[in-house]
Amino acid sequence: MVNIDVELDCKGMYCPMPIVKLKKATKIMESGQLLKLVATDPGSVRDVPAWAKKTGAEIIETTESDGEYEFIIKVS
Repeated sequence: MVNIDVELDCKGMYCPMPIVKLKKATKIMESGQLLKLVATDPGSVRDVPAWAKKTGAEIIETTESDGEYEFIIKVS
């Protein structure tokens, strides 16, 4: 089990809100910290990796269960 520093619940939010919340949260985080994002927007499957690639963040894990998408992201 990894130690999560920040958890974001973006269930019920649609594009662009999960990315807006993610961006805001990571601005106050330190490099190397882990963030867990849970979203129900199917677009997040494409948007979160695109955001990570653009910012240099690393997606440690991605899971999907019953329409909920969970991302573990290492902030850079």
